[in-house]
Amino acid sequence: MHEVTFNQDANEFHVLLEGELSAVMKFERDGDVFIVTSTKVPESLQGKGYGKVMMESVLPVIESMGVKVLPKCSFVVSYLERNPQWQHLRVEN
Repeated sequence: MHEVTFNQDANEFHVLLEGELSAVMKFERDGDVFIVTSTKVPESLQGKGYGKVMMESVLPVIESMGVKVLPKCSFVVSYLERNPQWQHLRVEN
């Protein structure tokens, strides 16, 4: 598993991918819901499956925190639709 850092002050998760390069998931918090507003994989690593790596690294952390996800980022919406094992974390608008 890749190293995940939760920056609570900035409302971000960072997932260390290669060397010093990290993917970033940004969110807004509304009680026990993380509203995911954007995800970013470094340009040099795009197309290599690191979006999935980011999601598979961050979602278990979110699950362990006992919070839910409201996806606003199109990548997260699509990922959750394709991966029903994470549907229990999703809340609807």
